[in-house]
Amino acid sequence: MGGVRPRLEDLPIRDDLRGMTPYGAPQAPLPVALNVNENTHPVPKDVADDILDAVAIALRDVNRYPDREFTLLREGFADYLGHGLSADQIWAGNGSNEVLQHLLQAFAGPGRTVFGFAPTYSMYPLLTRSTGGTWVAGERGVDFTLTAESAAAQVAAARPDVVMLCAPNNPTGTPLPIDVIEAVYAASEGIVIVDEAYFEFAPAGERSALTLLPGRERMVVSRTMSKAFAFAGARVGYLAADPALIDALRLVRLPYHLSALTQAAASAALRHAPTMLAAVADIVGQRDRISATLAALGYRPYESWSNFVLFSGVEDPAATWQALYERGVLIRDIGLPRSLRVTAGTEEETSAFLDALASLDSAS
Repeated sequence: MGGVRPRLEDLPIRDDLRGMTPYGAPQAPLPVALNVNENTHPVPKDVADDILDAVAIALRDVNRYPDREFTLLREGFADYLGHGLSADQIWAGNGSNEVLQHLLQAFAGPGRTVFGFAPTYSMYPLLTRSTGGTWVAGERGVDFTLTAESAAAQVAAARPDVVMLCAPNNPTGTPLPIDVIEAVYAASEGIVIVDEAYFEFAPAGERSALTLLPGRERMVVSRTMSKAFAFAGARVGYLAADPALIDALRLVRLPYHLSALTQAAASAALRHAPTMLAAVADIVGQRDRISATLAALGYRPYESWSNFVLFSGVEDPAATWQALYERGVLIRDIGLPRSLRVTAGTEEETSAFLDALASLDSAS
């Protein structure tokens, strides 16, 4: 039974998965972790207490399978999103990644293509390949922006089965105008997924793609509780779409895929939505503070409608990342030339990052 330990490449893994690298960001017990776009503000105590009570009640029946249709949770999401949505237009999963996986399992897969504008969320190509589809990358313009004309032309030429639109875009924070989404839908014959994971951080009054759903049965708008709701550890994502599209997702989901505890916790959090979202204004303030200070330090921050800032003008991203790490600050090197990305944290965390970065400049 001894001998050489087998390696991944020694196993009969699918050919299309060979050479792939799993998604992941560095995890380290540093005092200031601003690398994975978490909401660093903790859940308020009174809300946490109510969530604990809800989970405790759910535990009494944990010997039974949960509601397969997670009815109360879907009603809660419909009420939160508004726009006249009903529970039969809502779907949810263990994080937005599972929701996106369900969509690709139903509408992509072998012999089909998924299209997105690079650079964008790195899980899109990974989910595409893991479900057997082919990822096709389009191009962005100056400052990572998209115009309706360019986006529609690229989609029309590629004729993908699924289009992934990140609004605002990760990892750049770039806003995605409504007219671009409309143009892409008109140019596409397949499913158009608008990923609004960071929409709550957009300027007040900006239109959500939810306003485009009526009459567009091929459009999906996905959201998450991980960011604005400070619920990343609970793993809850959701989407809104036509009821017929929701039916398609039932064909690919695992039985009872949302646990009773997850349903109870998320439903309780939604009941406290105003309180849970109270930290958004502070996060936006810290994001804008980061951008202003980075510019003053000689870097180039890109416009962001998210809870993070991408900035360029970094001579050696790897060396800068390491130097900040050694000062107890963890940010993200996403592989874009001369660029790094930082999450907007609390005032104290933001100050720690900015002070550490300024110390590097003064030392040089």
